[in-house]
Amino acid sequence: MAQQTWFITGVSSGFGRELTEQLLQRGDKVVGTVRDTGKIKDLVEAYPQTFFARILDVTDVAAIRALIDAVFADIGRVDVVVSNAGYGLFGAAEELSDSEIDTIIATNLTGSIQLFRAVIPHLRAQGGGRIIQLSSYGGQVAFPGNSLYHATKWGIEGFAESVAQEVAAFGIGVTIVEPGGARTEFRYGSAKVANLMPIYDNTPTHAFLKMLDPGNGLAAGDPTRMATRIIESIEIEPAPLRMVLGSQALQSTIDTLKKRIAGFEAQTELAASTDFPPNE
Repeated sequence: MAQQTWFITGVSSGFGRELTEQLLQRGDKVVGTVRDTGKIKDLVEAYPQTFFARILDVTDVAAIRALIDAVFADIGRVDVVVSNAGYGLFGAAEELSDSEIDTIIATNLTGSIQLFRAVIPHLRAQGGGRIIQLSSYGGQVAFPGNSLYHATKWGIEGFAESVAQEVAAFGIGVTIVEPGGARTEFRYGSAKVANLMPIYDNTPTHAFLKMLDPGNGLAAGDPTRMATRIIESIEIEPAPLRMVLGSQALQSTIDTLKKRIAGFEAQTELAASTDFPPNE
C-alpha cells in the first residue's frame, strides 16, 4: 500500500494516540494536533520524518482554519482527516455549569463542524479524500447523566450525515465512527464530572459513577482493535456512513432504534390527521 498522509486532532491519548501509533508503525505520515506537545514527545523523537506535531485548541475557530491552510500548503495532499478531539461530561442537566456547557459544545460539536468546513475546500481541490468523525454509540442512544455529551454527538452526527451527501460528488467520503465503551483515557482519565447534587444520588442519573470507576470492571472495547478497524475502513468504497465498534454498543443501538421505529409507526394515524384532505 502506498504511503498515505493523515491529519488527526487530539493525538495525545485515546483513539487519536492509538491511530497515530499504528499509522506511523505501518509507514504512513501523520499530522497530529495536541494542546501540549510534551505528551507526544516520544512520537516526535521516534518518527522525525513522518510525524508532525501541531498545537491546536479546537475551540479556536481561527486557529483551525489557519492550521489547515498551512498543513495543505506545506505537506500537499492529505488523504484522511480524522476529527477525534473531544471529551465526556457527566452530570444531570441542572448540575452542569454554563461554562461546562459552553466548553463541551465548543469542543465536541462546533470544533468538529469548523474542522469539516476548513478541510472540505482542500479535499475538493485535490480531487477527493476521506473524513472520519469520531462519535459514539451515544450519538444514537441516550442515558441519564449524559445530556450534554449526547447533545454534541447527536448534533455532529446529523451534521456529518448531511455533509456526506454534499461532498460525495467530489470524491470525498465521510464515515461516522460510533465506538462503545473502550479502555481509554476518555472513560478512565479525561472524563469530566459536574458538581453533583445529592438529590440525584441513588437515581439512574448518577449511575455513571459506577461506570467511571475501573474497580467495577473495565470496558469491553479494545482501543487497539477499534483503531485497526477504523484504519481499514478507508479502503472500503464507497465510504461506510457509520461504523459501530463493540458488540454491546451495536446491540444497544439496534434495540434503541427498534423501539424508536415502533413509536413512530404507532403515530401513523396521528401524522396523517394533520394533512390537508385529498384534492384540497
